[in-house]
Amino acid sequence: MQVLEGDGVRVRTLDAGSLWLDGGAMFGVVPKPLWARRTVADDRNRIPLAMRCLLVETGGLRLLVDTGLGGKESQKFREIYRVANQGSPTRLEDSLRALELAPEAIDVVVNTHLHFDHAGGNTLRGEDGALHAAFPNARYLIRREEWEFAHRDNERVRASYIADNFVPLRQEGRVEFVDHDSEVAPGVHVLHTPGHTPGHQSVLIDVGGCRLLYLADLAPTKAHIPLAWIMGYDVEPLVTLESKRRVLGRAAEEGWMLAFEHDPLVAWGRAVKPEGGGEGCVLTEEVSDPLLEGVAASAQERRPARPTAG
Repeated sequence: MQVLEGDGVRVRTLDAGSLWLDGGAMFGVVPKPLWARRTVADDRNRIPLAMRCLLVETGGLRLLVDTGLGGKESQKFREIYRVANQGSPTRLEDSLRALELAPEAIDVVVNTHLHFDHAGGNTLRGEDGALHAAFPNARYLIRREEWEFAHRDNERVRASYIADNFVPLRQEGRVEFVDHDSEVAPGVHVLHTPGHTPGHQSVLIDVGGCRLLYLADLAPTKAHIPLAWIMGYDVEPLVTLESKRRVLGRAAEEGWMLAFEHDPLVAWGRAVKPEGGGEGCVLTEEVSDPLLEGVAASAQERRPARPTAG
């Protein structure tokens, strides 16, 4: 766990477990000889990814940003994605419990988008088989455009959206739609960063005199900071490119901290302008937060010290 705090705001990382996804899909058109320098792949070409959520405490509220994969999926599903998030019921709740917090203590859940590895922990299945909100006192903030896209049942994205992760929330009256960039709690803003999905949003937090941007899948790992390093999972990669150009350029201009949801080693670091000019940013002042035992050293050996901006 890492902590950033100041001016009445505290941000902590929460371990929601890990999964492994196909390296080619994670890096799109980037050739494997390049991306393999920055991560480690298993014998099925899958690379390790953290599920790192944020707990934000501000203005008397506790906000949880994303909820990991949850514990509702079959053993076959878990084997396909090499999921490791066992706990009571998952590692996310265990992470909260380590802070002496129960799920009932969460006031707001912010979903960056509704893919299963970001919103699977929204709900849980009770002993009676019924689905309920995993955080029973929380409002769930979801971009309206994301909600509508998740219901289209499109063949291209169908596997990423699992209705059990979000439909029960609407039935319980817990969904609050976000239509515009806005401040959702003191010092906490949601920013529309489309491309990965049309309704994808990132979360910008004012804390201790600096700004921390939780990128979610705009740049899921440190390796995705170069502008052209875009996932094959993105439904509109050219839109992602422009979102990255706009957001990472501003981050470098203003010296924001960038927080990574899926990087197995790095929680966050500071964005600065690339040496010699150019668009985008590079990362400095990295804060370590290794979440996957057994892969950290191997992955670190393959990462270049100073990746260039795309």
